[in-house]
Amino acid sequence: MSEFPDVAVIMPVLNEEAYLASAVHAILEQQYPGAVRIVLALGPSTDATNHIASELAQTNTQIVLVQNPSGRTPDGLNAAIAVTHESVIVRVDAHSELSKGYIQTAVETLHRTGADNVGGIMAATGVTPFEQAVAAAMTSKAGVGSASFHVGGDEGPTETVYLGVFQRTALERVGGYDPAFTRAQDWEMNFRIRSTGGLVWFNPELIVTYRPRATFKALAKQYFQYGQWRREVMRSHPETLKSASALRYLAPPLAVLGIVVGLGMSVIAALTNIFPLVVVGVLAPLGYLALVLAFSVLLRRKAGSGAKYLPLVLGVMQLSWGIGFLTSHRRRIRTTS
Repeated sequence: MSEFPDVAVIMPVLNEEAYLASAVHAILEQQYPGAVRIVLALGPSTDATNHIASELAQTNTQIVLVQNPSGRTPDGLNAAIAVTHESVIVRVDAHSELSKGYIQTAVETLHRTGADNVGGIMAATGVTPFEQAVAAAMTSKAGVGSASFHVGGDEGPTETVYLGVFQRTALERVGGYDPAFTRAQDWEMNFRIRSTGGLVWFNPELIVTYRPRATFKALAKQYFQYGQWRREVMRSHPETLKSASALRYLAPPLAVLGIVVGLGMSVIAALTNIFPLVVVGVLAPLGYLALVLAFSVLLRRKAGSGAKYLPLVLGVMQLSWGIGFLTSHRRRIRTTS
C-alpha cells in the first residue's frame, strides 16, 4: 500500500435531490494527495436526483455514474465497487458530508493501524427544530445507546463504524456487501471482516456530518427498519448475541414488551375489578414515560429550539426500533426488494 494510494468513493443514491450536490462537493473539496474517483450508484429515483447526478458528472471527470435498478443500498454499493480498481474504498451516503481532511486521515489511520476498515463519528446535525431534536437524540446515550460512532469515545478496535474506509483486499476477502441486507449492511459487513481475522478501527477524528430525517413519519420508518434488520443480523449470525453491544440492541424490544404486557394487564385487571393489578400494570408504561421525560430534560440544551420535540422523538426512535425488531420476519425480509 503506497503512502497515498488511489481512492474510490462509492455512494448509493435514491431520492436525494436535497442533499446529493452537497455530499459530492464535500468529497471534491477533500484535497487528498492521491487520486480520488467518485462512483454514484443511481437508483430509480422519482425526484430530480438522477438529473443532478448527471449534471455533476458532466462538470467533473472524477465522477462516474452506474445504474442500480433495484435501488437497494447493498446492490448499489456492490455495483459501484465492481467498476473500481482503487486499493482503498470510501463509503459515503448522499445524506452525509465528509469533514475536511477525512479521506487523508482515514488513509493514514489504515497505514498506522493495519486495519481493514476505519471510521469515525456520525455527527448528526439538524437544521430545522425537529431535525435538531433528532440530532440530539442520535448523538446521546439516552437516545441510541453507547455506540462510539454515535457518542464518541477513545480511538481503538471496535465492532462497527459509520460508513467506513476499507482496504479493497478486505472487501474482496469477504465477498462484498451481502445483498440480503437492505439495512444493517455496515454492521453485517464489519462482523464478517472481524470473523475472518480483520480489524475494524474507530478514530474520533473522522467526522461525517449527517442530516437526520425531517418528519416523524420518516423517522419512524427509518428506525422500524433498523430494528427489523438488526434482528436479521442476529438470525444470520447468532454469535452476535454474545457481543458487548447485544444488550443495547435488545433494550428497545424489551421496553415495547414491557409496555404492551403492562397495559394488557391493566385492561384485564380493570375488566375483572382487580384494581391493585391495574396499578401494577401501568408501572411499566409510566416508568418508560418518566425515563423519556427525564432524558428530554437532560438533552434540552443540546436540542436547542427543537427541545419541545424531544419526548416524541425519543419515543418514536426507540419504540419503532423495538416494534421492528419484534415483528421482523425472515421470509418477508429475505424477499424485500
